[in-house]
Amino acid sequence: MSLRSTIKSLSKTMDDMGITEIDFERRYLFGMINRRIHLSKQSVVSAVAAPVATSAAPAETKPEITGHALKSPMVGVVYLSPEPGADPFVRVGATVHAGDTVALVEAMKTFNPIKADVEGTVKKILVSDSAAVEFDQPLIIIE
Repeated sequence: MSLRSTIKSLSKTMDDMGITEIDFERRYLFGMINRRIHLSKQSVVSAVAAPVATSAAPAETKPEITGHALKSPMVGVVYLSPEPGADPFVRVGATVHAGDTVALVEAMKTFNPIKADVEGTVKKILVSDSAAVEFDQPLIIIE
């Protein structure tokens, strides 16, 4: 069985059993080459709150933020400034141009610049500095 099919099979088994992390080791060539893999999946927990009847006025709804969501191209840790203690790449209200670096995502000990793909104004920063991010997770809203 190839390593790729083994990983796919493990991933399916993890989903079926509700497992979020697993370590896998496979030896090749009579133990001369080892491959260790740590698989981790983020579990999703949802909760539904029952409506509560009150005599108070209805709660105000927050205005929905519209605009372009700049998403993380990879799983990693996001950094909003070039180094600890430095000014952030962007702040809410700042104007950005396509190609401007707005954050860094560290993945596998490599810092990958996240560049704005549209021109506009930063309306909201959806992540905090040094937070773990998932693939395709919205980071910044640009309008």
